[in-house]
Amino acid sequence: MHPFIPRRRTALLAAASAATLLAGALTTVTAAAAATGCRVDYRITNQWGGGFGADVTVTNLGDPVNGWTLTWSYAAGQQVTQFWNATVSQSGAQVTARDAGYNAAIGTGGTATFGFNASWNDTSNPAPTTFALNGATCTGATTPTSAPPPTSASPTPTPTTTTPPAGAKQMEKLDRGLVSVRSGSGNLVSWRLLGTETSGVSFNLYRGGTRVNSTPITGATSYLDSGAAAGSAYTVRAVVNGAEQAASAPALQFPNGYLDVPIQAPPGGTTPTGEAYTYSANDASVGDLDGDGRYEFVLKWDPSNSKDNSQSGYTGNVYLDAYTLTGARLWRVDLGRNIRAGAHYTQFQVYDYDGDGDAEVAAKTADGTRSGTGQVIGSSSADHRNSSGYVLAGPEYLTMFDGRTGAALSTVDYDPPRGTVSSWGDSYGNRVDRFLAATAYLDGQRPSLVMARGYYTRAVIAAWDFRDGTLRKRWTFDSNTSGNGAAAGQGNHNLSVADVDGDGRQEIVYGAATIDDNGRLLWSTGNGHGDAMHVGDLDPGRAGLEVFKVDEDGSKPSSWMADARTGQLLWQTAPNGDNGRGVSDDVWAGSPGAESWSSAVDGLLNTRGQNVGRKPSSANFLAWWDGDPVRELLDGTRIDKYGTGGDTRLLTGSGVASNNGTKSTPALSGDILGDWREEVVWRTADSTALRIYSTPTTTGLRLPTLMHDPQYRVAVAWQNTAYNQPPHPGFHLGDGMSTPPAPNIYLR
Repeated sequence: MHPFIPRRRTALLAAASAATLLAGALTTVTAAAAATGCRVDYRITNQWGGGFGADVTVTNLGDPVNGWTLTWSYAAGQQVTQFWNATVSQSGAQVTARDAGYNAAIGTGGTATFGFNASWNDTSNPAPTTFALNGATCTGATTPTSAPPPTSASPTPTPTTTTPPAGAKQMEKLDRGLVSVRSGSGNLVSWRLLGTETSGVSFNLYRGGTRVNSTPITGATSYLDSGAAAGSAYTVRAVVNGAEQAASAPALQFPNGYLDVPIQAPPGGTTPTGEAYTYSANDASVGDLDGDGRYEFVLKWDPSNSKDNSQSGYTGNVYLDAYTLTGARLWRVDLGRNIRAGAHYTQFQVYDYDGDGDAEVAAKTADGTRSGTGQVIGSSSADHRNSSGYVLAGPEYLTMFDGRTGAALSTVDYDPPRGTVSSWGDSYGNRVDRFLAATAYLDGQRPSLVMARGYYTRAVIAAWDFRDGTLRKRWTFDSNTSGNGAAAGQGNHNLSVADVDGDGRQEIVYGAATIDDNGRLLWSTGNGHGDAMHVGDLDPGRAGLEVFKVDEDGSKPSSWMADARTGQLLWQTAPNGDNGRGVSDDVWAGSPGAESWSSAVDGLLNTRGQNVGRKPSSANFLAWWDGDPVRELLDGTRIDKYGTGGDTRLLTGSGVASNNGTKSTPALSGDILGDWREEVVWRTADSTALRIYSTPTTTGLRLPTLMHDPQYRVAVAWQNTAYNQPPHPGFHLGDGMSTPPAPNIYLR
């Protein structure tokens, strides 16, 4: 276990644990201030022995400002140590906070928020009595500070609690994700509608300082600014109860339909047997690593000699990098020589597990893993590789890394241990090291980390909670345990997470078996292992969710659809050998609900398993790309729209490459920016950038960001696991869809 590093806490606390300063009108006005009034809310969010965290919100009550500096003084020796959403410096008692660039503009009535951690002297922590905005003093009374005292001199913070709405799930507090994509002779500008916003929210879009819409936008959260110059600057403002809110961050520009995020490849190397290798960008994930409301990328670098578990040979090390959307590298984790490279070895998860507003990164680690801050896990000199390149000896760990810095926050023994290699199905190291990973709301409110081993024979799944800086076991499911035997051999090269029984808590759909939120077997079809699976409201004509899966065992149905709550088969297709690919979603408006198809089955099947037409040209990924709710086909470096007579090309990626060999998957696809449509992220062919494509097509459909749908959000987290699969929301999104229910979530 590693020491806890104090970080941001954004939970709303009771009034007794907050310090608030409400400042009145400015008493003086300078030319630099360009404002006539302000309010500053200063709130201590948590305290621990020797330190505290605080959030500060500046409200502009005067004329708009474009660039701000807030100053104050401390009276008890407090010293700022970390900060976010502003640049904070300190000279003696004087503290200066400057805007972070993207939040430089504060309109009339608008706000800017930033936060910091600081040290204190354990005896008093008075709030500042005055603040100055751009040199103009704000004055006002300060309410007494009664933040919780430290329990000891330990740097571990006193746990803070908040009472979320009943049954609500913790989700990310995202910004608008505003993007401007060149579309013909204009720009398609789109932004997020948040899952917590009611239908009464409308929007005003600004090009520079000019509002482009005549009346507030109440429909889809996108606008085609016809005739606008390429590169025009945009912001958007919500309108609530007739009052215009603060401006968003400026739009990201996609002048050629895409945005490049520069990345930095690790240097190549040479194996112990003299084989040279280089690196290519591989799977990616997103999370708000620094709490600014924007996603950052976590990217896995794969060496050119990465291996399938069935292949012997040494591999280069695997690296995990974190990048902002502007290409700033935040940190690099070297998983080390004792983690083998390959799709089945190196799963990672990115999520805000402790609810502090910043995402963490979890991965299997070993002797020699080096964190983003240089910490070495275990022995730096140990080399557990055998002459065939397999790692079948030595300790195995699970580490939670800090999303801001890459520091190792908590390391525990990996569960389950490998034990006897042959007990997993072979003696040379193939099946023992088949790993899967996911994130799930097992308690219905906060996310847990799920790590698994094995699926051809024995299957073991361990659930972990990360709270107060420490990984703690929630439960372990083992198919070898009495009563669980029906799960043996049922796993896929992927998994899914969904609330299959409607109790508000999510389950682990582990291929042909499902594990309940409490770690007990819920059902098993007995149809065995497969390569592809889809879980969602595939048949909106019946209650609940469905599972579509293909099978590898030639004696079992080649594909089937089942009730996700009970595992009862709704339809199946005849055995036909190893069925390696399969897809299910609404890709054609000609039949209600999802269509399903697979490599070893002819035609396109409806929700009853009946052949209703031509099979699509690909059986790989999916993406919502054009303006209708019917989903498109994503394969390799292209997006196509299904048609009964043939598919229509909508996008061909330029200068990019897909990942994972014949799997031809993107680095990531999901609703990471703009409105509810999905972006697709490919690596450039030379691995110097992640290239994000976003749709240039208008839509009339207004939906909250899919990233505020809990099933979809955790699907983006597990997307990188082994044989990547596309995400599905917990509601039906397709032709003739009903208005989905508002997600029961709260934001951190």
